[in-house]
Amino acid sequence: MKKIINNPGHVVQEAIEGYMYAYKDSLTKVENVNGIIRKNIKEKVAIVTGGGSGHEPLFLGFVGEGLADGVAIGNVFAAPTPNTVQDVAKAVDQGKGVLFVYGNYAGDVLNFDMAAELLDFEDIQTRTVLVADDVASAPVERKSDRRGIAGDVFVIKIAGAASEKGWSLEEVTRVTQKAADQTFSIGVATSPGSIPGENEPPFVLGDDEIELGMGLHGEPGMKRTKLMPADQLTDELLETLFVESKIQAGDEVAVYVNGLGSTTLLELLIVNRRVAQVLKEKGITIYDMDVNSYCTTQEMGGFSITFLKLDDELKELYNAPAHSPYYNKAEKVKGGVR
Repeated sequence: MKKIINNPGHVVQEAIEGYMYAYKDSLTKVENVNGIIRKNIKEKVAIVTGGGSGHEPLFLGFVGEGLADGVAIGNVFAAPTPNTVQDVAKAVDQGKGVLFVYGNYAGDVLNFDMAAELLDFEDIQTRTVLVADDVASAPVERKSDRRGIAGDVFVIKIAGAASEKGWSLEEVTRVTQKAADQTFSIGVATSPGSIPGENEPPFVLGDDEIELGMGLHGEPGMKRTKLMPADQLTDELLETLFVESKIQAGDEVAVYVNGLGSTTLLELLIVNRRVAQVLKEKGITIYDMDVNSYCTTQEMGGFSITFLKLDDELKELYNAPAHSPYYNKAEKVKGGVR
């Protein structure tokens, strides 16, 4: 598997170094661990996210004003260590408590929970909101078992906006959990990504095969089938998404079509076109749409569709300014970071 790297064991450290050279005016590296924090954090609830490397620009690109205050970074497709999470949380804590927001994976849950216990000994209050938006990974009665995928983007945005308003830890946690509960995603894989240093991909698909609902790391999806035209594929994914989310006529949503790494913007725009057509046909109001590759799996082929069902409170927070140095060094934009 071709990779532009020096040494497989050094990819995370060297990527962080490269990121810091580019954005050192806005960010600070946490000493001795793979963590990055914002500079000049005001006195407020701190938001910490994180997870495995290999999903760039998630999670690095979501540290910024109105987003996360710090990120704990793990090895490729691996959870950050408890001491990494602990040190990042201590570095951003302003005495108002720390909210952890991250995807629902066993390793991340274990290590963030261990960090929370260690922080409790240091009298730093923490709360956790797990993002479990992948409707294909478990039925609704087992929603707590669902994986987190591209929905992290919307949930981090809401958490950061609530925090910037100066709300208490309890209120920031409440509205972030509300956003997580109203975020729904489904994806499709067309080809595997690869792990630096590994000789084989984590899964194999035939030249004409796709897998509906496959997870970011190659976790099993709903079914394998033959490649089909974009509109047909989008319709099939949307059918499942509507059933699981219960989003219907009269509802208002923010929509995000996410590329998994190698799928081109040309293809993603074709998918987005069909998503918009179907939502209009169903009488669902599109408040905002975004098409980008925020949550990737190296060079995996495929895409996901994410809905955030909005009410007035979530809409206000969604509209709040957000600024990530990775996306735009000057402009604060509505909605997500673009």
